[in-house]
Amino acid sequence: MRRSEGRGRGGAMPLHRGGVRRRLLGAAALLASGPAPAAELAPGDTAWMLTATALVLLMTIPGLALFYAGMVRARNVLSVMMQCFAITALASVLWALYGYSVAFGGEGAFWGGLAKAFLRGLTPEALSGTIPESVFMTFQMTFAVITPALIVGAFAERMRFSALLWFTGLWLSLVYAPVAHWVWGEGGWLAGRGVLDFAGGTVVHVNAGVAGLVAALVLGPRRGYPATPMPPHNLTLTVTGASLLWVGWFGFNAGSALAADGTAGMAMAVTQLATAAAALAWMSAEWVSHGKPSVLGIASGAVAGLVAITPAAGTAGPMGALAIGVAAGLGCFYAATRLKRALGYDDALDCFGVHGVGGLIGALLTGVFAAPALGGAGLGEGVAGIGEQVAVQALGVAATIAYTAVASLVILKGLDRVVGLRVSEEQELEGLDLALHDERGYIL
Repeated sequence: MRRSEGRGRGGAMPLHRGGVRRRLLGAAALLASGPAPAAELAPGDTAWMLTATALVLLMTIPGLALFYAGMVRARNVLSVMMQCFAITALASVLWALYGYSVAFGGEGAFWGGLAKAFLRGLTPEALSGTIPESVFMTFQMTFAVITPALIVGAFAERMRFSALLWFTGLWLSLVYAPVAHWVWGEGGWLAGRGVLDFAGGTVVHVNAGVAGLVAALVLGPRRGYPATPMPPHNLTLTVTGASLLWVGWFGFNAGSALAADGTAGMAMAVTQLATAAAALAWMSAEWVSHGKPSVLGIASGAVAGLVAITPAAGTAGPMGALAIGVAAGLGCFYAATRLKRALGYDDALDCFGVHGVGGLIGALLTGVFAAPALGGAGLGEGVAGIGEQVAVQALGVAATIAYTAVASLVILKGLDRVVGLRVSEEQELEGLDLALHDERGYIL
């Protein structure tokens, strides 16, 4: 059930999420019939993974950029889009230099080493399973791009741009790449424990959500929060962005099968079902609580469902996906409204409320709905039952939360001393578009 296992001609050979048990049965048959044939390029798998990679990149630019940009005030619309765009560029370069190697370059328990630094050995002929390793590397790059971009939502409208760039580089290097190796890399210690994370519930969403919460606490609330109303300035942008996220997420989840096969097909189906269920659940909860359903609510609910089904997309069945979606819609609604108000932290665009809480719900429920008795594809290697799988999932979540929280705090505190994290009060009041970029989003 791991993202990669074994070694192909070009490096890590992906293990499709169709199930370890089927692979073991196939291996037994091959032993009886002779040596296994060398891996060969599958054009169908390659074509699908090229498409999936483009879809995941679409999730960040323009999807996430538009989703976040519409939720800030008009004077900060460009700053959020600039942050997403710059993170896309910076994370891509760092991934090529060493991030890919740390995540997928070796067999260590905690990191992959630097054997593939500077993409050493990446040639047109190198394979990762049935696809070119260049495609696998780029697909994983898009995950490394969107994860730090998600964190932007927690500290929107108040972080210096230079601090953002430093934080992205350090966090990608010290947090994202190692955690990706723990769960998906060959020899990763959480993978060895049987943690199921098909497409990034812990690696992407819990990781980003907790880092976002830490960042929001370290920077402090926006000027005037919560007394001053700060409504979204353009929900048309936000709904457009959410729609692009929904479409792009099929690449995120179905692409994580790393093949055009039945697992990818089921991942696509359960992604649609969980997202729809979560959108309706959030909308209904808001309708009951506030008397009217909002377009921001249904869009946020959809994103919560996308987040929660991500770790379970390769193992949950259709009815499990509906249950996960409902749980995510209700849980994230509570976290993004009542919990945030009760605790008083300014998670500006609900990075923690949607991604942190949604990732947590999805990761734990993956342990339930992976069970074949509940329509799932099977539990992790060496895991005896649902209770044990949920405990293993909780271990993965707890380890990610602890490491991310501490590492993110150290990075942020260090940067605050060296370059300063927060813009001045005058710049914040003026708006980051003018203060940091000398531009306006709207000329009216």
